[in-house]
Amino acid sequence: MGAWLADRDAHARELMDDPACDLAMLERTYERFGIVNAVVSGQRAVYVRWIRPRLRARAAVGDVARMLDVGTGGADLPRRYAAWARADGLPLEIVAIDPDERALEFARRRPAVPGLTLRAVSTRELVAAGEWFDVVTSNHVLHHLDGREFGALLADSEALMTPGGVVVHGDIERTRYGYAAFWLGTWPFQANVFRGSFIRPDGLTSIRRSHTAGELAAALPDGWRVRRAFPSRLEVVWEAHE
Repeated sequence: MGAWLADRDAHARELMDDPACDLAMLERTYERFGIVNAVVSGQRAVYVRWIRPRLRARAAVGDVARMLDVGTGGADLPRRYAAWARADGLPLEIVAIDPDERALEFARRRPAVPGLTLRAVSTRELVAAGEWFDVVTSNHVLHHLDGREFGALLADSEALMTPGGVVVHGDIERTRYGYAAFWLGTWPFQANVFRGSFIRPDGLTSIRRSHTAGELAAALPDGWRVRRAFPSRLEVVWEAHE
């Protein structure tokens, strides 16, 4: 990788994480997450590979599948997952959580989606309450976490799993290609589509904060694995035994 991006910049801070950041810019960022995630998050592939098989297994025995989305932001991904499940005729309940009340306030002002619940709780609180899920997901959350928070999220994810369930924590992979592609891909839109938002600067900071596949693999407990996905994405996966 060379000197550039060879090391993770764990001290870089995203503008939207500042409690005092401009609220209008923050909400425009949430609004535009849907555009960015449609390109970089592999959401359809995640649904087809990991989520839909669990929904079908539940539906086959007359049950409703439950899914948890951690660090949901504006909840654009769970909304898409809910829409795809409806199109497939598969019942699904989604709990979307975020520690930032600003994100949940934004998400709550959007039209309600059947089966989608927004909650201001932590994974630790869900574990303590005895909650369970067939699928636990997150998107672009891991690079925000320090080592202790990372380990706690993995432990909580395992504790929330039902037999046969799956955890998929997706994130960016730190590569020169990914950084350059995001810089070039967003440059033409900085004065229009992404104007007045944190999308471009925070996206570049996110890549600097993110991990490589090797770094994540070295930090994972037994039973977890890292899977590379397109484009410049990593999936940290844990599958519960039946």
